[in-house]
Amino acid sequence: MTDQTPPPVNQWKTLDKDLARFSQLEAATAAMGRPVIATGISLVFVVVCALAAFVLTGHQTGNLIIVAAAIFGAYMALNIGANDVANNMGPAVGAKALTMSGALVIAVIFETAGALIAGGDVVSTISGGIVAPEAVAAPETFIWAMMAALIASALWLNLATWFGAPVSTTHAIVGGVMGAGIMAAGFGAVNWPTMGQIAASWVISPILGGLVAALFLAFIKARINDVPDKIAAARRWVPVLVGIMAGTFAAYLALKGLKKVVEVSLAQALLIGLVLGVVTTLVMRPVIRHQSEGMENRKKSLKKLFGVPLILSAALLSFAHGANDVANAVGPLAAIVHAVQDHGTATKVDIPLWVMLIGASGISFGLFLFGPKLIRMVGQEITKLNPMRAYCVALSAAITVIVASWLGLPVSSTHIAVGGVFGVGFYREWHAERRARSLNLQKGTPLLPDERSRRKLVRRAHVLSIAAAWVVTVPLTAGLSAVLFLILRAIA
Repeated sequence: MTDQTPPPVNQWKTLDKDLARFSQLEAATAAMGRPVIATGISLVFVVVCALAAFVLTGHQTGNLIIVAAAIFGAYMALNIGANDVANNMGPAVGAKALTMSGALVIAVIFETAGALIAGGDVVSTISGGIVAPEAVAAPETFIWAMMAALIASALWLNLATWFGAPVSTTHAIVGGVMGAGIMAAGFGAVNWPTMGQIAASWVISPILGGLVAALFLAFIKARINDVPDKIAAARRWVPVLVGIMAGTFAAYLALKGLKKVVEVSLAQALLIGLVLGVVTTLVMRPVIRHQSEGMENRKKSLKKLFGVPLILSAALLSFAHGANDVANAVGPLAAIVHAVQDHGTATKVDIPLWVMLIGASGISFGLFLFGPKLIRMVGQEITKLNPMRAYCVALSAAITVIVASWLGLPVSSTHIAVGGVFGVGFYREWHAERRARSLNLQKGTPLLPDERSRRKLVRRAHVLSIAAAWVVTVPLTAGLSAVLFLILRAIA
C-alpha cells in the first residue's frame, strides 16, 4: 500500500486572513479617529490663542472681550484654512503634480509667509465700506457688531466645509458685517451700491475665470496638442506660456499681495509683469528644449513640461491668498482690540503682530487639519484635471483678478478659481461633443441623447451645490449675524 501524502497546504493562510482583518480594522479605526484628533488639536490652538491674548493685553479694561474675540478670530482663521486654500492647491493635486502632503507643506509655508510678510497693515473696520462708520460710532455697539460678524462668518465657513462647498470668505465676513450693521443702525447705514457690486461678483467672478481658463486650454489644444509635431510646438509655445504665467503672477503679487512692502499702481504692476514675463520666456526656451529631448511625440509626454510651472503657480497663489485673506480672519479682531483699548471706531486700524500671528497660524492649522477634503473636491471631483488643464486654472485666477482690478469689477478669488475648473471641464465637454458629432456625421449616424449624456465631463451635482452655497453666503451670514448681535447685546 502506497503512502499517499496530501498536497501541500498553506499553513499560514488562516493567519494571513486574520492579520488582513486586523489591518483593515486598524485602518478603519485610524480613519475614524482623524477627525477627533484634528478637532482636539484645533481646540488646543484656540485655547493657546486665548491665553496669548490674555497675557499680551495685560489687565486692561475689557480684557475678557479681547480674549473672546481672539477665540473667534482663531476659529475663523482655522475655517479659512480649511475652506479657501483648496482653491489654490486643488488643481495641482488633482493633476497629480503634487501629492496631498506636498501641497499641504507648500501651502502652509507660503500662506504663512504671505500673511506675515505682505499681510495688510491696515484694515477697514467696517469691512470695505459696507456700513457707514458714523452709524455705529458707539464703541460698545461696534464691538458687538464685529463680534457677531466674526462668529457668523466662521460658523458658515465651518458648515460649508463640512458640506464640501468652497465659498468666499470675503463674502462671508461682508454678510456678517452687513447683518450686524443693520441691527445696530438700521438699513440706511448699509452701502447698498457696494452690496449690489458684491452680488454681481457672484456671476462675474466664475464666468470670467471659466472663460479665461477655457481660452487658454483651447489655445494649448490648437497650438500644441493637436498638431503633428507636438514636441516642436511645445518648444515654441510652452516658454511663452510660462512667461505669461511669471509675468501675470509678478503683476498679481505686486498689485494684490505686496501692499505692505511697497505700494504700486496698476500700470506699474503691469510693467513689472511684462518685463519679468519676457525675461522668463527667454530663460525657459533652452530649459524646455532640454526637458523635451528624447520625448515621444504624443500628448502624454507634454504633461511633464507643465508640472513645475503648476507647482510654482500654486505656491504663488498661496502667498497672495495669505497676504490678502488673512484680514478676513483678523480684521474684525483687530478692530475689536482697537475699540476696547482706544475706545474708538477709526476708519482704519493697525493690526498688531500678535493678531497677525493668530491669523497666519490659524490658516495654516486649518489647512493642514481640515483642508484635504476641499482640496480633493476642487481638484478631483468636479472634472478630471491634468497638468495642462490645472495650469490653465491657476493662470486664469491671476489674470482674471488683474483684469477685474483694471475694470473696477468686484471679484472673488474663490469663485474665479472654482469657475476656472468648471470652465476647463465644460470646454472639454464641448470639444468632445463637437468631435463626436463630426465623426457621426461622417458615418451618417446622429449623436444619440444617451451618448451625449454619457460624454458629460463635469459633475452637475457639484455645479448646483457650489452655486447654491455662493448665493446664500451673504444673506445667510447676514441673518445669522443679526441674530447673534441681538443675543450678544442682550447678555452684555
